[in-house]
Amino acid sequence: MCAALTAAVVVTPVAVAGPASAAAMAPRPVATAPRPVCVSHQSGLADKLSKDIVGALRGRSGTVAISLRDDATHTRCTLRANQRFDSASVVKVTVLSTLLWDAQRHHRALTKREKTLATAMITKSDNASTSKLWKQLKPSRVKAFLQAAGMDATVPGKNGYWGLTRITANDQERLLDLITHPNTVLTDASRSCVLTLMGKVIREQRWGTPAGAPRGVQIHVKNGWLERSTHGWRVHSIGAFTGDGHDYTLTVLTQDNRTMKAGVATIEAVARAVHRDLNPTALAETLYTPTDRPQEALPAIPKE
Repeated sequence: MCAALTAAVVVTPVAVAGPASAAAMAPRPVATAPRPVCVSHQSGLADKLSKDIVGALRGRSGTVAISLRDDATHTRCTLRANQRFDSASVVKVTVLSTLLWDAQRHHRALTKREKTLATAMITKSDNASTSKLWKQLKPSRVKAFLQAAGMDATVPGKNGYWGLTRITANDQERLLDLITHPNTVLTDASRSCVLTLMGKVIREQRWGTPAGAPRGVQIHVKNGWLERSTHGWRVHSIGAFTGDGHDYTLTVLTQDNRTMKAGVATIEAVARAVHRDLNPTALAETLYTPTDRPQEALPAIPKE
């Protein structure tokens, strides 16, 4: 179906009036961050992943959701995986999947126009192309695809604001699972189309979950970010890693980041921990190093 595609502060001192009370001097309890829930058929891997992800998140102020699936070791990790986040540009994979699914239902190939728009939407995160495809599909067809895909917690953005689609880490993992494994929702040709385009994302946008991926693994990624008055920067990355007999997928969604760079750093710290634990024999000098100047398109949002 997509065979023709070619390569989106001042601190004020406080005066102390007198000796502090015993209650004031008592140590305050330290809040404990949620710990990822991991299970695995490989001995010791679940505990190691959980411990290392906690280590990667230590000292970071954002709210993070994680969903990891590794079929080779039958490993799953989740953290806040059912919490909803504004999607930003990661929803573009859902848009492409909806387009392909709808074309399947009508027994047709994508048009030249659709192929051009889809390529720009994924590989360059082009917003204009996304908006054109979103308008063509309408939220009704996106909802129909979400239902068919079992992505029940995802809610399409209203009034054309596709970047405000509400997503969860578990639903994004469900989508990645459909893209990477044979199923009755997306044909092999459709899955190949999505993976091909996610594998051709431009260098400036290949940050996030690919950080630390070992040599020999094919990287398929889509990222996104946006800033709002509530919950600060949302910074997300979804990735599929295939080949070399070891396929796995990773979703990291974040919000409440003070800066875009803080969100990127959080995602990449988690990604490096995951890749290291799943590929313990990989040499450090062969691991993928993402760009230190990440770029992404800011989707349109209503004025606040």
